[in-house]
Amino acid sequence: MDVVLLGCAAFLAGLVDAVVGGGGLIQIPVLFAVFPKEIPATLLGTSKLAGVFGTSAAALNYARRVRVAWSAAAPAAMAAFALSFLGAYTVTQFSGDFIRSLLPVVLFAVAVYTFRKKNFGAVHAPLHSGMTERLVAVGMGGCIGFYDGFFGPGTGSFLMFLFVRFFGFDFLSASAAAKIVNVACNIAALLWFGYSGHLLWQLGLLMALCQVAGSLVGTRLAIRHGTAFVRKLFLVVVSLLILKTSYDAISRW
Repeated sequence: MDVVLLGCAAFLAGLVDAVVGGGGLIQIPVLFAVFPKEIPATLLGTSKLAGVFGTSAAALNYARRVRVAWSAAAPAAMAAFALSFLGAYTVTQFSGDFIRSLLPVVLFAVAVYTFRKKNFGAVHAPLHSGMTERLVAVGMGGCIGFYDGFFGPGTGSFLMFLFVRFFGFDFLSASAAAKIVNVACNIAALLWFGYSGHLLWQLGLLMALCQVAGSLVGTRLAIRHGTAFVRKLFLVVVSLLILKTSYDAISRW
């Protein structure tokens, strides 16, 4: 029964993550509920193992059906890969409780900004090109990579928002580019967890199959229904992230 529950959670996580990110909202709580006595790092590592397959499948599916802005996505992905290691190291050296407490405030600002600007992400009108685009991408990718290694929740949603806000992408194109960067973050984190032995390989690979199935459904939904659908789901996921991170912050205080 637990395996079926985890498989369903992985499928839903893959579906949501493929569209707007935030699949960890579904998958990680279920893992912790099923294995309450397991080391948290092991459960996070297992979630990353499943996630890297699901996100990779979504990235490949987008690449076949949507024009991916590789000139921005590739440098951002490389910077994210490198800085995620630094973030993972930093979190082992310093307490991040205070910064974690600020996360719901940042997410709330993102939600309000997106909601108030009705045309935000509706039109694909890239703002940068050439060296400027690459430099902005490296800066953004590095910051998100560090965040993903240090905290993690909402990485995919933050990536989408930043690609829309600072690159002028529509939500569908932003989702495609965000998946490329997210794959880099996940691979870096997976290498760290694998090296430290925090992985349940068999369970992770089983959940990975379900995540891949969910991600294929999610990308097809996003491509079929377009930017308006992605924007609405983005606001839903960010709202849930606000509730989750607010609850976590209150619990710590």
